[in-house]
Amino acid sequence: MRVNYKLLIAAFFALSTCSVSAQNIALYDTTAKAYLIAKQFSFTEGVSVNKKGDVFFTDQPNNKIWEYDTNGKLTLFLDSAGRSNGMYFDNKGNLVTCADEHDQLWSISPKKKIKVLVTNLNGKLMNGPNDIWIDAKDGIYMTDPYYQRDYWTRKTSDLDGEKVYYLPKNSKQPVAVDATLKKPNGIVGTPDGKYLYVADIGANKTYKFTINADGTLSNKTLAVNQGSDGMTLDEKGNIYLTGKGVTIYNPQGEKIGHIAIDEPWTSNLCFGGKDKDVLFITASTAFYCIKMNVKGVE
Repeated sequence: MRVNYKLLIAAFFALSTCSVSAQNIALYDTTAKAYLIAKQFSFTEGVSVNKKGDVFFTDQPNNKIWEYDTNGKLTLFLDSAGRSNGMYFDNKGNLVTCADEHDQLWSISPKKKIKVLVTNLNGKLMNGPNDIWIDAKDGIYMTDPYYQRDYWTRKTSDLDGEKVYYLPKNSKQPVAVDATLKKPNGIVGTPDGKYLYVADIGANKTYKFTINADGTLSNKTLAVNQGSDGMTLDEKGNIYLTGKGVTIYNPQGEKIGHIAIDEPWTSNLCFGGKDKDVLFITASTAFYCIKMNVKGVE
């Protein structure tokens, strides 16, 4: 039997395209555009969701944290917010923030009472806590890249590298759990607590680690050949990365979707809303959302 290889190859690529398109449709309506909620900020970051589905994000240059509740109401949650960047809710409902005005880690209660969790690393300033993920034991994984801020008096790092740290519950001293990344940034863990994803934005790659019982990391493997500022996961284990819009990869690291955002830079994202099926996106001076057909796990 004579095989027409040109037709075979064409059919293969057609099948591949249909497969990716089908996955996109399963995740979200590809004909829909992200909805602009507000565009009144200097630079939005750190979007995070509480148990009710209310979403919080920072306007980092203006030193504010905003709340967008499940009824669609946008209000100022906290002024003088320590120049908060990445944020995540702990298991008691406190909003933990990377307050890099003084390179600290804060915990903000629902009543807006501030508790400083980390002030230094063995007497030295941290580079500038950037993004966090909190495990079931309320241990905090944190990335600490160095980005020079115009409100700092120092001009160089006090530390010997840009690392990933783990802060056990009730501890005040983070422990380095990875020192191999060039510039760690976005971070998120799986809901079963077994794996941690960390984006190396300096190397434009995202890695997957095994989380050990003592909080240390092992088995570093390349998950996605793209870096990211912030990231999140859905219930199917798909990985959502930021930068130019939102790029979605399946657990095998294959690209399965892209959500265009009409802004210069997409910084962070999380699932929120009453059913955790709306993707909220911070991007440059704006705040967006898009309805999804999957739910988040945070």
